[in-house]
Amino acid sequence: MRLDRFDLNLLIALELLLEERNVTRAAQRLNLTQSAMSAALGRLRVALNDELLVPHGRRMIATPHALALAPAVAEAVRNLRALISGARAFDPLTSDRRFEIAASDYITTVLLGPLLPRLKAEAPGVEVNIVLPTRETSALLDDGKLDFQITPEQFLDPDHPRELLFEERHVVIGWSGNPVFEKEMTLDAFHSCGHIAVRITGVPTFAERHMMEFDDQRRVEVTVPSFTLVPWFLPGTNLLALMHERLARVYAPLLPLETRPVPFDMPLMREMIQHHAARSTDAGILWLKDRLLAAVHESAADGQAEIERPVT
Repeated sequence: MRLDRFDLNLLIALELLLEERNVTRAAQRLNLTQSAMSAALGRLRVALNDELLVPHGRRMIATPHALALAPAVAEAVRNLRALISGARAFDPLTSDRRFEIAASDYITTVLLGPLLPRLKAEAPGVEVNIVLPTRETSALLDDGKLDFQITPEQFLDPDHPRELLFEERHVVIGWSGNPVFEKEMTLDAFHSCGHIAVRITGVPTFAERHMMEFDDQRRVEVTVPSFTLVPWFLPGTNLLALMHERLARVYAPLLPLETRPVPFDMPLMREMIQHHAARSTDAGILWLKDRLLAAVHESAADGQAEIERPVT
């Protein structure tokens, strides 16, 4: 079949059919009736000269040809969406676009949350959906299901553009009544206390990766699934934790906490923002990235997120 006779909307139907392996569910995702999706499958079978999906009991099984087509179909749909969205003018004041961002609760607290009032004032109809990073985050970005991932440099997808948001120092944090803060924070003093560790969806955090060398000395007594839970477990205990300096500054006025420099060599964390390569000219992507970078620069200029001096 010639391309000029092929309905490109059928590619979207094919992508969903291959993902769901179910006509009803694929129809629901496209807001179509089941009969309309069945008709689309029939047209695809004729156009591609293959059954694509064959019934097997209550399920449908993809043919070998369909399985071979799936990656190319997903990429074609992703590129077409990027082409259309990139060509369309983006007006923040009137847009009702939904942005999908993978970011930790740390980034949400120190960057996205404070920025939200400005975003809503400038783009009242825009929706921001934030999901926590997982082992599948890079795959979701690659599939075009995320607009951005904000993550330390080590977790980036090597195939897509990235830009430095900021560099972050870690500090030791604990209850102000912990006797360990009465003296210098040495490595021995650090290991004399129990620790709180953060482990998110099974992925070692930047700090946890650098703590692996101390596995034989470190005593982890509490494990939590988010960075923002850590401060609430510290008061009244002798527990310590490693925390991002920006996050420590947020909680310092709220709780009786002390911080000290990390008593061992720990590199600065480079927090990056990354979007899909096919969306590099997308006006909406460029707008939101510009707002995020501007917020970081303004915060640093205001002296709220300096990394030059440790928190005390």
